[in-house]
Amino acid sequence: FLYITKGGVEMGEFLCNHDLVDDIHITGSGASHDAIIFGPGKEGVENKKNNRPKNPRRITSELGAVCPTIVVPGPWTEKDLAFQAENIATQKLHNSGFNCVASQVLVVSDTWDLFPEFETAVSAALKQTPQRPLYYPGAQKRLDRYASLYHKADTLTAADGKTTRLLIRLNEYDKDVCHYAEKTEAFTPLLCEMTIPENDPKVFLKQAVEYCNRDLFGTLGANIIIHPKTRKAMGKEFDSLLAELQYGCTAINTWTGLGFLLTQTPWGAFPGHTADDIQSGVGVVHNTLLLENTERTIIEAPFRPFPRNLLHGGFTLLPKPAWFVTNKNSLKIAQKLFDFQYKPSWLKLPGIFWHALRG
Repeated sequence: FLYITKGGVEMGEFLCNHDLVDDIHITGSGASHDAIIFGPGKEGVENKKNNRPKNPRRITSELGAVCPTIVVPGPWTEKDLAFQAENIATQKLHNSGFNCVASQVLVVSDTWDLFPEFETAVSAALKQTPQRPLYYPGAQKRLDRYASLYHKADTLTAADGKTTRLLIRLNEYDKDVCHYAEKTEAFTPLLCEMTIPENDPKVFLKQAVEYCNRDLFGTLGANIIIHPKTRKAMGKEFDSLLAELQYGCTAINTWTGLGFLLTQTPWGAFPGHTADDIQSGVGVVHNTLLLENTERTIIEAPFRPFPRNLLHGGFTLLPKPAWFVTNKNSLKIAQKLFDFQYKPSWLKLPGIFWHALRG
């Protein structure tokens, strides 16, 4: 049985403490999680400090993170730069940045020979993306907070001529200022850039993995963008470094949001968080195959879209993925897919592909 109800803090408190409730799952902030377990206000702070939970129920959670996108230097073409810049813009601006797994820190090599062109392509993609309203409570205040703290940030005017997005180069600030962006989930249209002065792909990726594991808050999702030739040259060392990256979902040449949307895949933080340091939460949701004791999900996508992939032996049917924020046909594709899910029919597939191929 499923019952859906509406309400605020009082309703949530009533349900979380009701005698008939045995288990709780929360998607939200660490503060809400702590209030459920330890209580609100000063009492909650004291209870957490002394490990005195007020709520004895089993609680699982998915609480967001400061999610990274690692860009491994390689022999990219001009078209590769443009396509992957749209990929990065999607990771940041899908739903206007109001995603728990939205990319927040772009980790890239500033000694990569294509670094200037890469920065230009990312800035252009962030600016050309259509407007999405800042509907989430407090979003504009958070954006203003970052703008005042990171006064050297680039203010990018969106395609509507009104909305602004921030691009912050963390290397322009001292460690204490960087710490705020590395430890605070923005949940707003803001992208930070952390550069590592290393052009060797193996050394760069190792340093990038160490940085993400050590300095960034949370372990929900991480993205890696890597050229197929670069990955092939790294061999098994790529898999070893991938294993060291401690995130519940890692996406290679795509966005971790797909790990959420697939539903067969387990979704949640990397195992190991505790109630007194909950970060991105404990447990998993989705996992429709009911796999036990999962550690992480890894998803992959082709580096190049159709038809360029055909020249390099890649497999994909899409010139531009439907979830890209730059896809002009995303609404029609979504409507067609919804109709197909509602009443599946082979006759509906041509319409889906027609709109997908024109995105």
